[in-house]
Amino acid sequence: MILGIGTDLANIERIAGTLDRFGDRFRTRVFTETEQRKAERRADIAGTYAKRWAAKEACSKALGTGLRMGIAWRDMAVRNIDTGQPVMEVTGWAARRLAELTPPGYAAVIHVSLTDDHPWAQAFVVIEARPVAGAPDRVT
Repeated sequence: MILGIGTDLANIERIAGTLDRFGDRFRTRVFTETEQRKAERRADIAGTYAKRWAAKEACSKALGTGLRMGIAWRDMAVRNIDTGQPVMEVTGWAARRLAELTPPGYAAVIHVSLTDDHPWAQAFVVIEARPVAGAPDRVT
């Protein structure tokens, strides 16, 4: 079952300007060390940050909160698995919110898709609940 869907569109040039203006203060407030390492290794640094910014916004929408109610930017983090596929990891308040949304007997899976076409970066997040093996087939 689908627990939440979120999308966001970010302007890469706006993120580039923010990086130029605020530098490390912006990076460390919004992005995890893993996200920063990924972005700083890429040719399109601002585009990489913009996609991750959009993913965090989309995730917060899928969680049903937007960026309010105690959620922090760094509570949501994008990393890439060996195949290059992006995955969203949540900690802190975002993880607690996800647990609240997930019915008993189900495990939450966060799907994320990222794309960019200068000057835009876009992200989609879908939160799915899958039945846990051995759990009842439906929520009562």
